[in-house]
Amino acid sequence: MSQTEIPRSTSKPARDIWTEVTPQAMYDKLVAVSRNLWWSWHPEVVSLFRDLDPVRWRQLDHNPVALLAEMTPDQVAQRASEMVLFTRINQAHRRLRDYLKNTQSTWGAREGGVLGSMPVAYFSAEFGIHESVPIYSGGLGVLSGDHIKSASGLGVPLVAIGLFYDQGYFKQQLDREGWQNEEYQDTKVENLAMEPANDKNGKPIMVTIDTLDGKLMAKVWLMRVGRVPLYLLDCDVEGNRPEDRELTSRLYGGDLRTRIRQELVLGVGGVKALRALGIHPGVYHLNEGHSGFAPLEVIRERMSDDGLSFDDALRDVAQHTVFTTHTPVPAGHDRFEGKLIEEHLGPLRQHLGISYDQLMGLGRVEPQNEQETFCMTVIGLKLSRRANAVSSLHGQVSRRMWSNLWPWRVEEEIPIGHITNGVHVPSWLAHPMQLLYDRYLGPDWLGNVGDSETWQKVYEIDPGELWETHNALKSRLLEFVRRRVSRQCRRRNEDEAAVETARTVLDPSALTIGFARRFATYKRADLFMKNLDQFAELIDDVNHPVQFIFSGKAHPADEPGKKLIQAIANLRHDPRLANKIVFVEDYDINVGRHLTQGVDVWLNNPRRPLEASGTSGQKVVLNGGLNCSVLDGWWAEAYNGKNGFAIGLGKQHVDTALGDQRDADELMRVLRDEVIPLFYDRDADGLPKQWIGHMSNSIASLAARFSAHRMVMDYVKSAYLVAAGGLSSDMNMR
Repeated sequence: MSQTEIPRSTSKPARDIWTEVTPQAMYDKLVAVSRNLWWSWHPEVVSLFRDLDPVRWRQLDHNPVALLAEMTPDQVAQRASEMVLFTRINQAHRRLRDYLKNTQSTWGAREGGVLGSMPVAYFSAEFGIHESVPIYSGGLGVLSGDHIKSASGLGVPLVAIGLFYDQGYFKQQLDREGWQNEEYQDTKVENLAMEPANDKNGKPIMVTIDTLDGKLMAKVWLMRVGRVPLYLLDCDVEGNRPEDRELTSRLYGGDLRTRIRQELVLGVGGVKALRALGIHPGVYHLNEGHSGFAPLEVIRERMSDDGLSFDDALRDVAQHTVFTTHTPVPAGHDRFEGKLIEEHLGPLRQHLGISYDQLMGLGRVEPQNEQETFCMTVIGLKLSRRANAVSSLHGQVSRRMWSNLWPWRVEEEIPIGHITNGVHVPSWLAHPMQLLYDRYLGPDWLGNVGDSETWQKVYEIDPGELWETHNALKSRLLEFVRRRVSRQCRRRNEDEAAVETARTVLDPSALTIGFARRFATYKRADLFMKNLDQFAELIDDVNHPVQFIFSGKAHPADEPGKKLIQAIANLRHDPRLANKIVFVEDYDINVGRHLTQGVDVWLNNPRRPLEASGTSGQKVVLNGGLNCSVLDGWWAEAYNGKNGFAIGLGKQHVDTALGDQRDADELMRVLRDEVIPLFYDRDADGLPKQWIGHMSNSIASLAARFSAHRMVMDYVKSAYLVAAGGLSSDMNMR
């Protein structure tokens, strides 16, 4: 049996079960399942909660904790009786219990070596686990969530550390002019699957961080994600000043002072929380520079506990630290003036016995350059001995970008390797596709998603069956989009004709292209608009119609990004494009799930080489969609000529405007000459056989390579075991 396979239930028929248990006992089992986010990647358990009350389930953002809080045990029993849910409740509870107990036969138990006694501590500023847990903004958070889910599935000994944002990231609404407005909503702690984290004496943990401006305190929450405990620090506690109580309210909000204080809590506070929990990691994995202060606190511990000098402690801690950088965009690397650094790290600096200049030097490329600010990525690179980018191309870019840190080395020998990002298959795979794979890939396939051989049986799937399953998912997507767009129209008080049009927008038979991501200017969501007349003519072909679904948020302070959203959202007023382009508000995991599971083509056209990796297109692969992308990020190492479409030849341009125009022209060419003809080339049965062949090739060639299981296994073999002192390096990490 594989590490993720769950034993079949041997439960008695529902009527027999009900005679043996009370409503309270059944209710308690549901509560227990809801309190571990394991349920979120098991569609049959999700459907169990949905069947309790489908309307409220949707209204509550698919949150089982909130749903059960509104129901009494007797109400649950009544609904369970009506829907014959007793066996399913028992089975879900038993499966979770068995999953948590089964730790000895997992891949992690076999391959994790020394990590079993000293786990990996995984730090990230955000975790995107499910839409009902709003402590994420986008790609970085979803990647972190997928990382810990796969660590759970593989049984890798790992604990995660983050921040609890009680207002999360903003809710997005567009006004009649298409302008993005942000709304922050308080999250009710009682409606989340988390509880206070306690020390060995059962006392809730509180950490205190000294700054020159006074003490900063944070309580610690525990959220269970399968086998992985996720600890979240929260500054809304008595004893903090009013402004500090709001410090962790919003994700990526506030000024630089807010940001450095959040990062101080994440890094220094996170290490203190681990110590209070009695957890002694063998590896510290810093996922991006936000947690770059963590090694300083570990160094302080080693100096205090073991009597090491600063230099010796630094060498030892760096050996056990892994650092992952996620962006080649300069604005993505936090930088702070010396005054802010000294205010917040002054007391820690004194404990370390180093000068202000020494501390600042840890965050500078040129330590003696007093004009250079303190960079969180630089300290992450300096205080780790294992550093990686998140795709092969990003590795090349990162080595060039940070080469001045190692001026004595040639670029190819800069110690930054790469481990390409992947996605957690059970979280992003549509249930109908899973059932299809169940029939063709074998009973153990979900336990071996990182094995390329598992996916070769995709070629045995009947083309008509694959196409039919994809079209069912596409229809589900269009229903979702119509529902959301009509709701947007009603909220804006548009006339009934607009609402009615929204209810029927988009054609199920038309080629449907999706674009959803953060609306930063370098991602060029408006690239197609450079040839707008040509574009309008191209998609308004009666015999070969094309339609686009857009979604995404711009950072509240990003005015150019907001203008991009406005420009695209207002295309609905262009009579040539009406009903062919829609914008879905409030992009989140739920919207992303529907889009990646239902589109025919996923469009990605960033300005190369600024896309570090990207993972949304990897989710599309699992569900039979095809990628049409610039050769950047993960796609630069994925495209083989028959598993999707490439925009351009992977060249970079010194002249940005010229490069954008060339890529816009190439996008039009690829759509006109490759994508549209292939989609509408049908055989006598109405099947696009060559297109389906591309779908099969995409799944077979990419699903294993870009799964989070493969990614986490790479981290274990190439980084974690090396950092823990249990294995030598391999080719991915330098």
